[in-house]
Amino acid sequence: MNGRNRKLRLNLKSGFILPLALTVPALTMAGEVTLTGEGSVRYEPDSARLQFTASAEHELPQKATERVAALMAQWREGITEYQDQLNDYSDASVNLYTRTLPASEREQQPRKQAVASQTVSFSISNLTLLNPLLQQAQAVGLDYHLGPHQFFHSDETGMEQEALARAIADAQARCRFVASQLDQSCGDVVTININGGHRPVPMMMAEAKSMSDTVSSVGEREIRASVSATFELD
Repeated sequence: MNGRNRKLRLNLKSGFILPLALTVPALTMAGEVTLTGEGSVRYEPDSARLQFTASAEHELPQKATERVAALMAQWREGITEYQDQLNDYSDASVNLYTRTLPASEREQQPRKQAVASQTVSFSISNLTLLNPLLQQAQAVGLDYHLGPHQFFHSDETGMEQEALARAIADAQARCRFVASQLDQSCGDVVTININGGHRPVPMMMAEAKSMSDTVSSVGEREIRASVSATFELD
């Protein structure tokens, strides 16, 4: 008992009594406190990167290539009214290769089949174009996959900065609270570590793989930032 009393008197003289019921970040050393701050920004994407592929097969390479060219002609005609709104549009490359088909019966020889394909890629900054373009691709018979990674916001950099600013402000607010509980004030930043942003995968209403499917929502996203900072206590 006497030993504990002597320890308490020493703490009282040095001014380091903390209320046991108060939960605050641990002090790393006299006059400093280390804590974290978090910030986030929620948004819906306003842009998308799209890719479609026209493909055809035939025993003769020329025939396979001609079929792909016909599909591409239909596609280009169908998107005429949207063409000037498609950014970084590209459809120039044609890929041609031969694959071997297994024989249907044991005595037959394997058959060679020419496969031609041509890929269309571009981005859009107006998502109202999305469903009309998907419907046109479906009408022509182009292959595609629509996934969350293809959608983005045109000002994601600005949103990352906003999330970081909120995380820093949160750390400062926590520092002021801790300091007030100790009858002190929050001073200068000694060190600060910044963590990267985080983008949860959005939920999509449909992948639009048939003529009856449309994308009604690409889902909300969130950019998060966090910091760990050490402040002086004055």
